[in-house]
Amino acid sequence: MSTVDEMSERPAYFIAIDGGYQPTSIAQSYWGDDHLSGAAVVGLAALCLERECGAPEFHPSRLTVDLFRPARGVPTSVRVRVVRDGHRVRSAECDVVQNGRTVARANLLQYRRSAAPPGELWCPTKEFSFPSGAEEVRAQIGSEAADWTPTVGAHQNGSRKKYFAHSIDVVSGHRNSPLVRGVVVAEATSFVTNLGTRGVGYINGDLTVGLSRLPVGELIGVQADSHVAHDGVAVGVTSLFDTAGMFGTGMITAVSNPAAQIQFSRRGAFERD
Repeated sequence: MSTVDEMSERPAYFIAIDGGYQPTSIAQSYWGDDHLSGAAVVGLAALCLERECGAPEFHPSRLTVDLFRPARGVPTSVRVRVVRDGHRVRSAECDVVQNGRTVARANLLQYRRSAAPPGELWCPTKEFSFPSGAEEVRAQIGSEAADWTPTVGAHQNGSRKKYFAHSIDVVSGHRNSPLVRGVVVAEATSFVTNLGTRGVGYINGDLTVGLSRLPVGELIGVQADSHVAHDGVAVGVTSLFDTAGMFGTGMITAVSNPAAQIQFSRRGAFERD
């Protein structure tokens, strides 16, 4: 088992401080100076909701995070409250707050675990093949027009995208739980559904992660399923995989942001997630 000192040497989005969390440079996004990545924000929300409202007999089935404002590299607090604490359904929400303003709000819906009902249901056949050596690298992207690579520029094309990663710890000194691992990597839903021939020009304003089970292991894959866009508004949906198969879905809505279009053709390997 890793010690706290060993874990503190791992990269993390935040450092715990009195009254909240201080973002690290790892949390920086591609969208601009002093903007935090969506993965950092949704990961922090998931961690705090699970820590304060999770229970072994309940399954975290859906997390939705609305990203109201750009989060910055300033001290951050999270305010959690229970909405409903029922026998079969639990609901809790939290605000991610910076400088007295809410920058994101999240809702976690949990169901009591039970046996499945009788009968058979139709399910789509979906597969995800991790490349050889995936356990040894932090993240790679692939597309139908190119092989797996650690660089995004090779995939600025019009084909379907896929991605895998080992999640970065949300808070230094604390290993991510299965829920948090799934949510952090699922935020790449915006990345794989909005990456095109000119890079990424849509910025997501939310993330919804649906989980039929918690992911097993550290390795998580995200595969684009659909992307529709009209009048500068896009919706993207992905399937989420671990080494045991598909375990959930991701969905984002996004708005056109051409003034800050992200071109990856001159960038190197993944600098952050």
